[in-house]
This record gives sequence, structure tokens and C-alpha cells, in this order.
Amino acid sequence: MKKKFFVFSVLMLASVGCFAADFSFGDATAKFLESMGIVQFFVGEGWKNVVMIALSCFLLYLAIKKEYEPLLLLPIAFGMLLTNLPGANMFHTEMWNEEFLNPNSEFYHSYRHVMAEGGLLDVLYIGVKAGVYPCLIFIGVGAMTDFGPLIANPKSFLLGAAAQLGIFITFVAAHALGFTSAEAGSIGIIGGADGPTSIFLTTKLAPHLLGPIAIAAYSYMALVPVIQPPIMRALTTQKERIIKMNQLRTVSKSEKIIFPVAIAIVVALILPDAAPLIGCLMLGNLMKECGVVDRLSKTVQNELMNIVVIFLGTTVGATATASTFLDVKTISILCMGIVAFSFATAGGVLFAKVMNLFLKEKINPLIGSAGVSAVPMAARVSQTEGQKANPSNFLLMHAMGPNVAGVIGSAVAAGILLSMLG
Repeated sequence: MKKKFFVFSVLMLASVGCFAADFSFGDATAKFLESMGIVQFFVGEGWKNVVMIALSCFLLYLAIKKEYEPLLLLPIAFGMLLTNLPGANMFHTEMWNEEFLNPNSEFYHSYRHVMAEGGLLDVLYIGVKAGVYPCLIFIGVGAMTDFGPLIANPKSFLLGAAAQLGIFITFVAAHALGFTSAEAGSIGIIGGADGPTSIFLTTKLAPHLLGPIAIAAYSYMALVPVIQPPIMRALTTQKERIIKMNQLRTVSKSEKIIFPVAIAIVVALILPDAAPLIGCLMLGNLMKECGVVDRLSKTVQNELMNIVVIFLGTTVGATATASTFLDVKTISILCMGIVAFSFATAGGVLFAKVMNLFLKEKINPLIGSAGVSAVPMAARVSQTEGQKANPSNFLLMHAMGPNVAGVIGSAVAAGILLSMLG
């Protein structure tokens, strides 16, 4: 036993000796210190990472404390935090530059390269770049949406369309300010107040702007109760705000089943570029309304929706790197975003007033502001403002018509921009 122990000890000492001969403690320590992320804060433009980490913590505060769209703002903010931690190498912006994604470029690489060389968030980002995550979310949105108020009052389609005015006005304004047509289209879609649609279009037209556009879109969606009421009150009179609307008719089950099928066919035939979003939205709604696939409907509303939201939010946040986010363009996008949203709100309200010039049974112009795609928050704002003017006023179901029409309208607007600029 002692002999075996002696042999073992000699072998161990020999191994340590060989290791020591090939190992310098000082060099290893220096290498370790150089690899520390905290050291990189003081090298070059490391201060930008500090700013981005502070901004991500602020967004986390808004999501957790203020509850501003927490389901998406929280993963977006945390994705921003992860991507700006020096040395973590979880997301590589250079892998997604246009020259690397262009098959005709000498720098081209495929998704196989991303899988082999990319970080965790690079791999997950493939679902964003391929347009998979926004479409999967639209299936869940469709399964949670009741198109009954829209079917009962088809005039709501016009209000939903009018609220897309902000998209095209902002597109023109952004182009005039020096943005390219593709960038201007991506900025304009913020006016639709539809996060997944904004992400879907931006990944196709201007992926380098995805971070600021996504953050702007979801931030303004959360601020609907703050942004919309002053615009609504400024554009309507007290007499208009107290208008009471008759109860909507009951919509049959057959109508609710036919509606998603008909919309999917009509929109896809007229505007094929909008088919992925509209098709997924209507698939989810058909699952809900047909009543024969309750398990699938519940799955897309809950498990699928929750999983995709985590992946989508985290990877979109990862695109907000210090090098791309801290830029004059980002500030411009945030400013143009609120312009887009304001014009969208105004467009719906003003068009409702125009409609009243031709209608015997007047509609309350406040429901026009719900034509943006922030469901059901925008409809609730219309209800709240209506009750402030007249406590006996109940506009919620009437406002839900333009609200769900806005979901369709923003997807159609994205399809138009994609077909023109893609």
C-alpha cells in the first residue's frame, strides 16, 4: 500500500512539475484580468455600455414598478442588459449586418455559421430575422380577439383604416428628414401601435433599427392612457363626447367562423405581403371561434404565446447594443414615433367626425381613437373619456370594433410598405 502511495505521489509531483514548467501564474492572472468585463468599461468606448446598462435598468423599473407593458418590456430590457455586458458575447451585431446577409457579398454567411459561431441570443434571433416570432404571436392575439363588435358594426373598418394615417404621414416626414425609404417605413409603422407588426416589418426593411423601433413601439403602447386623452379632447366638443350609441346587435357563431376565413382570403389575394401576419391572426381567431379545437386555442393563448414572448422580447432587446443605440438616429426615431402615434389617434377621431356628416345615427368620435392597434387599452381609453363627459355612456364595445380593425389595418399597412419598399 505504501509502495503504491509512493508511486502515486511521484507521478503527481511530476505532473505538477510539468504543469509549472508550462504555466506562468503572472501571465494567467493578467489574462484573467483582461477578460473581466468590468475592465472593458474603461477601455475605448466602454462608457457607452455603462449608459446602456443604466438605460436597461430604467426600462426594468418601468416594467416592474410602473407596469408599462411588462410582459414584453421586461424581457426587452433584460435582453438589452445582457447584450451590453462586455465580454459576454451573447449577441454579435456584425453577424446581422446587411453585407453579411447578402448572398452576393464576399462576407456572406448562412444561419449555419450563426449556429456554430454565434452566442445564445444570436441563435434565438434567427426566429426574429426569419419573421417567425411575430407571426406566432399573431396566432395568440387572434385566439384572444373577439371580432364580434367589428362584424356587428362594419363601419368600424373605416375608423381602423383612418387611424393608420399616422403611419404614412410619419413615413413621409421621416423620409424628408433624411432617412432612407426602408428606414422611414419602419419608423412609420410605430404609428400602428402594434409591436409584433413593427418588429416584423423592421426586420425586413431596416434590421439595424430594430432595437430603438421596438422599444419606441412598446413604450408608446404602454403610454396610450397618457398620450391619447389630450388629443381626443382637443379634437372633439363636449356635445360630441356625450353622444350615446345604441347597443350592438348580437353576432351569430356562423358569422364569427366565416369572418376569419374570408378576411384571410381577401387580404392575401389583394396584398400577399400581408398574408403571414393576417393569416396567422385569422388562424388563431378561427381556433377560438370554431369551438372544436379548444385545446389548441388555449395553448396558443397561453403556453405558445408566453414562450414566444420571452424569445422575442429578449432577442429584440439584444439588438439595442451601445454601438447602434447611442446615436442621433435613435433619438429621432423616438421623437418620430410619438408623432406617428399622435397622428394615428387624430386620424381616427377626425374621420369619425367626417362620418357623422353623412350618418343619421351619429357615432361618438371618441371611439375613433381606438383605431390604433393597442388592444384593448385604446378601447378602454375611449370608454373612460366617454364616461367623463357622460357617466351613463358605455362606449367600450363600440370602441372594440375600431380597435380590432386597427390590428388588421396595421398588418395591411405593413404589407403595403413591404410590397413597395421590400
